[in-house]
Amino acid sequence: MVKLLLLLLSGVKLGPLLASGGSMLLSVGLYAFVFGWRYAAGFVALLFVHEMGHYIAARRRGLAVGLPTFIPFIGAWVELKDLPHDAETEAYVGLGGPLLGTMGAIVCYFVARNEGIHWLLAVAYSGFFLNLFNLIPLSPFDGGRITAVLSPRIWLLGVPVLGALFYYRPNPMLILIALLAAPQVWKAIKYRKDSAEAATYYNVPTKVKWEYGIYYVALLGFLAVMVNDVHALLKSAAVTGGA
Repeated sequence: MVKLLLLLLSGVKLGPLLASGGSMLLSVGLYAFVFGWRYAAGFVALLFVHEMGHYIAARRRGLAVGLPTFIPFIGAWVELKDLPHDAETEAYVGLGGPLLGTMGAIVCYFVARNEGIHWLLAVAYSGFFLNLFNLIPLSPFDGGRITAVLSPRIWLLGVPVLGALFYYRPNPMLILIALLAAPQVWKAIKYRKDSAEAATYYNVPTKVKWEYGIYYVALLGFLAVMVNDVHALLKSAAVTGGA
């Protein structure tokens, strides 16, 4: 009886877990209607891995963070209940998602190549593309959070990138992202090196800036190569009738 009572009391803590798991299963179900259950499960799993990268990084820096929440055909996110205290911490948390997400995509890639599993190769491609897309240097993308450690003005470089994506692949989601990014673009325009914010939040040692800059460029380059190569493999498999 006591054990049952303790279980019921602890059930309050299961709320976030059930919400996260429920939204994840809902995403798998809806994606499955469009792409098939195997691809849906693999894609949502990579979304989960990506978000857990942010979750683990935030926890390592002592920040309170919620479990991943999924919205079908939009994506997923983790809620930071504690905001980063400085730009380096924000960059660390931002880098965690693409880094772990890329590792998950690499695992899918090698298994797909070794076993000749075409649908898993498609999942790997989606994983590489997802993480590359998230490296656009503009907040609220992960790339914006990473490059902010260098200077918020770098966000201005993300504006033409987002514009080019919308020109070549018009999508309502890009409009929503642009609306979310607009305040950050204005912040980048107004940013001054002699401001109080520059002397506190963005006051990061040059060595640390170089480290994050190298991580960012290296990951960006790797993902760009993998997206191109895996896309070519998928086209070749489609021509030859790969399963």
